[in-house]
Amino acid sequence: MALSSFSDRLLDWFDSHGRKDLPWQHSKDPYRTWVSEIMLQQTQVQTVIPYFERFIRSFPDVMALAGAAQDDVLQHWSGLGYYARARNLHRAAQVLRDDFGGVFPDEFDEVVALPGIGRSTAGAILALSMDQRHPILDGNVKRVLARHEAVAGWPGTTAVARKLWEIAEQNTPDARVADYTQAIMDLGATLCTRSSPACDRCPLSSDCRALGEGTTGDYPGRKPKKDKPLRQTTMLLASHDGHVYLERRPESGIWGGLWSLPEVAGDGVEDWCRDRLAREPRRIEEWQLLRHSFSHFDLDIRPIVVRIAAPLSKVADSDDATWHQLDNDLPGGIAAPISKLIEHLKNGTQN
Repeated sequence: MALSSFSDRLLDWFDSHGRKDLPWQHSKDPYRTWVSEIMLQQTQVQTVIPYFERFIRSFPDVMALAGAAQDDVLQHWSGLGYYARARNLHRAAQVLRDDFGGVFPDEFDEVVALPGIGRSTAGAILALSMDQRHPILDGNVKRVLARHEAVAGWPGTTAVARKLWEIAEQNTPDARVADYTQAIMDLGATLCTRSSPACDRCPLSSDCRALGEGTTGDYPGRKPKKDKPLRQTTMLLASHDGHVYLERRPESGIWGGLWSLPEVAGDGVEDWCRDRLAREPRRIEEWQLLRHSFSHFDLDIRPIVVRIAAPLSKVADSDDATWHQLDNDLPGGIAAPISKLIEHLKNGTQN
C-alpha cells in the first residue's frame, strides 16, 4: 500500500494531536499572529503565553502598539530577552500605522519588508492568519525536515538552508495551509524534539531516513563550536537618598534601548562622579563579580557601589538618564542582571 503524502499524514496527526487552543489561535487576527511569532522566536510556548496575554491586554491592536512609548513596550517584554525583537515590533507597528493605516498587509513582499520580519516569519504570519501558501523554516521545521530527508550539515550554511527551503516548498500543500503550518511546528516542538524524539508516535516515521539509519541525533548538523569569549565591564550603582542613577543604553549593542547602570573604564570611578555628577563619592564599595551569559559570549560585571552624600543638581531626569527611586518599579525594560544588582542595592545585600 502506497504511503499517503507527507502533508496528508501530518494533517491527520494534527487533527487528533495538534495544538489548537493557544491564546493567539483564538482568532485569525494577523496582528495577534505576528506578535506571537515574534515572541516565539528563541522562546518556548509555555514561557510566551503569559507575556503574550499581558502584551495583548495593553496593546490590543496595531494602533495601540504604534502609539505606545518604547519604554512601555520594553517593560512588557522584560524577561523574554532578545530585546531587539521588541524594538523591531514597535518600529514595525509605527510603519503599519503610517504607511498602511494600521491594517496588516496581505502581500508577502510588504510583510517581509517590515522591521524584524524575515522570510519564515512572514510566511508563518500569512499562512496562519490568512491561509496563504508559504513555506516556513523555523528551528522546529528545520529539525523535522533535516531528519526526514537526512539533510546533512548545519542549517546556518547557505547550501543546507537552500536544500531545506526546497523541501519545505515541495511539502507545503495547496489546501489547509494554516493547519499544515501549525502542524509541522507542533510536530517539531512536541515529538521531533532535539533530544529523545518520540519516533514511535511520529506520523512521518515510516519513511524518515534518519530514523531508518538510526541517526536521528545527527540531524540537523551542529553549528561549528567556538570557544565563548569572555568580556568584562565595570558598572556603577551610584546611590543617594534611596535613589540609584540609571542611563539608557544605545539602541545598538547588548540591551539596546534599555535602562541600565552606567559603565566606566578601569578605575575611573571618582573621575566619573566628578564629571557626571559634579560630586565627590562619599564611599566606594566593590562587590563580587557577576557573570551573565549571552548566546555568543560571557560577560563579567564588576559592580561598584558609589554612595553620593550631597544633593544631586547637575544631572536632571531626561530621556536618557534618571534617578530611580528604589522603592518604585523599574522604568521600562531592564536586563535581568541589572535588575538583580539593583534589587541587592535596595535590600542592602551584595550579589
